[in-house]
Amino acid sequence: MIIQNTINQASNLLKNYNIVSHELDSEIILSNIMEVSREFLIINNKMNISQNVLKKYLLAIKRRVNNEPVAYITGKKEFWSEEFLVNKSTLVPRPETELIIYKIINFFRNKSINILDIGTGSGCILLSILKELKYSRGIGIDISAEAIKIAKQNSERLNLNYKSKFLKFDLNKYNIGKYDLIVSNPPYIPSKDMKNLSKDIINHEPKSALDGGVDGLDLIKKIIYKSNYLLKRKGLLGIEIGNGQYEQTAFILKKNGFREIGKEHDYNGNVRCIISTKVNFY
Repeated sequence: MIIQNTINQASNLLKNYNIVSHELDSEIILSNIMEVSREFLIINNKMNISQNVLKKYLLAIKRRVNNEPVAYITGKKEFWSEEFLVNKSTLVPRPETELIIYKIINFFRNKSINILDIGTGSGCILLSILKELKYSRGIGIDISAEAIKIAKQNSERLNLNYKSKFLKFDLNKYNIGKYDLIVSNPPYIPSKDMKNLSKDIINHEPKSALDGGVDGLDLIKKIIYKSNYLLKRKGLLGIEIGNGQYEQTAFILKKNGFREIGKEHDYNGNVRCIISTKVNFY
């Protein structure tokens, strides 16, 4: 079967199962299996594909029919212009998470800093920051041993393993070092809203990285409290938050002696990250 017909059949199948991005997904999955670019598929759309490739492709499309994210099917996701390995132990990196990186690199450009990434997952936040801040080093912690394994692989792939470490750690028990920057994309979905997430997310992505408790702020509160002890004087805390959580998070920060020095809005006008600095130290 030729490439174009194969993609069309897969796309129509996904469309019938209400997969909105059916055409794009069909192309990405096939290009990954064939280890070529999407552009190659378009230019060579009359090329025949082997039975072996077709067999793998049909199995992958069945996974997508079941709403498994494309990133888990291909095992990777682009973030900050790099490809990051992902699996079901890590969240799929999302474009809005890049907002916090823009803010941070502008604060610390050309400086040498020590970074802690809490709930590092695939390591995409820490590694993307280290890619831009050439003189800096960082540690990523996560309670998932499988996530830490993926983060280490991403570090090696990006040649950043000499300036990054990834450790399996519960935040409550972490008391190592002092940091110029603490950054986190914590779970922030209120428990009652978990059922409203898309099937791609709720049936496949790790719930422990999504569920933020009754008000969605459980982990955010812990990170702010812990940062009291782990931040250096004049250090910064950068947190990604969910829609509608800005006022509550800003209040918690102020209550814990932090002063907000920056925030970033997504394309819908929602505050999605807050950068703050510690004013009062214990």
